[in-house]
Amino acid sequence: MSIQYRNNVHCHGDGPATVMFVHGYGCDQQMWRFIYPSLLGRYRVVLLDLVGSGGSDLSAYDRDKYSTLHGHAEDILDVIDLYAKAPVVFVGHSVSAMIGMLASIMSPEKFRAQIMVGPSASYINDGDYVGGYNPEDIDGLLQLMEVDYDGWVKRMAPAIMGAPHPILSKELLARFQRNDPEIARHFARVTFTADHRADLAKSTVPALILQCSDDLIAPREVGEYLHAHLANSQLAVIDNIGHCPHLSAPSASFERIDRFLQQLGC
Repeated sequence: MSIQYRNNVHCHGDGPATVMFVHGYGCDQQMWRFIYPSLLGRYRVVLLDLVGSGGSDLSAYDRDKYSTLHGHAEDILDVIDLYAKAPVVFVGHSVSAMIGMLASIMSPEKFRAQIMVGPSASYINDGDYVGGYNPEDIDGLLQLMEVDYDGWVKRMAPAIMGAPHPILSKELLARFQRNDPEIARHFARVTFTADHRADLAKSTVPALILQCSDDLIAPREVGEYLHAHLANSQLAVIDNIGHCPHLSAPSASFERIDRFLQQLGC
């Protein structure tokens, strides 16, 4: 099986440096369609789908390999080796922000920087740490997925996208409904129970944390925690309701991403 087929890899542009975009839970590479075209004149852009999502090879979804986010991180390194020019700037949304960070810890020499859109090191509240959800909230979410996946996606898609964006909410719902329910349930458990707070100190790659002002999935405290524990990081807050600013606030998202790229000088 080719890596291109496994991860549905698409490359655009032919600049001297590479920017790689990876989507969040339940989504696919089309989520970046308002952002990446503006970079094509300056960068090589690599888009892919996580195995189990979008146009990836669903038969490659190994529950043991992907029982942690490290399995997806290994896939990212495979794609970099084949398709990147020089160290990459990795742009990851939500869970893929952590996947990219784990990949950068494995092979820091392959990364110029990481841009984390709506990241969370852990979704579960723990003492003074505010992740956004109590353990029983996560348990309830995962139990609902088990008994009524369609009901879960109809409830969660509008909450994830944000109240002012009904058309985009319908798009997100359609993407969720196209997923294989068994894979989606497994990946949800891996995503929402992961705790990578201890890995933050291991990450040495420059980081931009891009967060929305009102995000049900990744509240402001999460971004502030990441900024405090990630060396060489910047925190930028976009005025936006929801968890997908690259769709619902693309101009503001691109402006901040582009500013960071110019700061890097790549």
